[in-house]
Formats: sequence, structure tokens, C-alpha cells
Amino acid sequence: MPKFVIERNIPGAGKLSASELQAVSEKSCSVLGKLGPQIQWVQSYVTDDKIYCVYIAPNEEIVREHARQGGFPVNKISQVRSVIDPTSAEGAGRAAGNI
Repeated sequence: MPKFVIERNIPGAGKLSASELQAVSEKSCSVLGKLGPQIQWVQSYVTDDKIYCVYIAPNEEIVREHARQGGFPVNKISQVRSVIDPTSAEGAGRAAGNI
């Protein structure tokens, strides 16, 4: 199933408290429960003014629907085409298995 990275512009995101981040997480999980198992939230990275979320989903449309129902901004959605990490330097065969 495809993996997507969602970029969300949220000024001050890096200053959100633990309880505020928990509330966002709870809202996201609630919407995911309504949408069903075809969409999965993997994790999110919070930076100063953006949150980057990684989702596994059949298509971009359901990712957008999750954002719409949750009231989350979506500034850009990119489908992951490959994944590399330090072990990728050890050979092409292992890198292909990282997707």
C-alpha cells in the first residue's frame, strides 16, 4: 500500500504543549477509526512551524478526507517512492526491501 508524507503548515507547532499534541493525536485517531483500516497513521514530526505526517493509505483522496474531517491543514501531500537509510549504502538489494 502507498505511503504518503503530509506537510501541514501550523505556525508555532513546535511550541505546542504535550497536552495540546495529545489532543491533536486523539482527534486524528478518532477520525481514523471512522474511516476504517485502509488508512493508517505511522508517525508525525513536529518542527517549529510545520508538522510532517506519514500515512499508509490506498490513495491521496482518503488522506485529504482524514484532514477534512479532523480539521487539519494540508499544504502538500507527497507519495513516498523509495526509502533509504544508512543500510542502503550496503547494497541495492537491501535498499529495495526498505520500502
